[in-house]
Amino acid sequence: MVIAGWDEKYATIRKEFKYSEEQDRESAIILDSILRKNISNKKIRDEISGKTVFVIGAGPSLSLAIPKLKKFKKVVKIVADSAVKPLIENGIKPNIVVTDLDGDEYSLKKVGKTDSIFVVHAHGNNISKLQLAENFKNCIGTTQTNPFKKIQNFGGFTDGDRCVFLADHFEAKKIILFGMDFGKKIGKYSQTKASERQIKLKKLRRAKLLLEWLSENSRSQLFTTSSQINGFEKISYNELDIIIT
Repeated sequence: MVIAGWDEKYATIRKEFKYSEEQDRESAIILDSILRKNISNKKIRDEISGKTVFVIGAGPSLSLAIPKLKKFKKVVKIVADSAVKPLIENGIKPNIVVTDLDGDEYSLKKVGKTDSIFVVHAHGNNISKLQLAENFKNCIGTTQTNPFKKIQNFGGFTDGDRCVFLADHFEAKKIILFGMDFGKKIGKYSQTKASERQIKLKKLRRAKLLLEWLSENSRSQLFTTSSQINGFEKISYNELDIIIT
């Protein structure tokens, strides 16, 4: 089931970034053919439903967040792909990785051999990378267009906000954001080229708007340790123990 109102949001994204719906659909069809064995939604629901989850992005504040994240080994961690490398280098294992496959390939493959769940997103600009999904032990596919066969649509645009949409869809009790910054700085882990900086900032602005829209109807309790987002309660790292219990 696609979140109500998503078609309109997707149309706005296509217009703003000049994306092709046909190419997005073509990419989704290719990913569907690659995913020979799809894990069930029940496996993801069991991981998320009714729980407190951390959503971890690759924004500038991730460096400060990592020492705090190490203390919460049992909390479910949903990780945007560019954040995977610094997390595993610090001994933090993602439970779920949300990726359009532009993160560090070695790190993605390494985690892909474990029992971590991969949510691989297909869009018109990553067709050449989709074959990477064959390296992931537990994997499902997503699209921004209409879902079909093994390909689903939980909503969201960038890897970071798709993490939040996923957690909301599977009814997390509390969603707490780390490294999800929507200012004028781009984190060192995001692997953004200088020539792509402006388009990256534009994507982040759109992602923030989508999260604010999601917050209007979310049944999850929403928190952020990163930059302020309307609809999310801003908390400090010192408050985490209280929020989680």
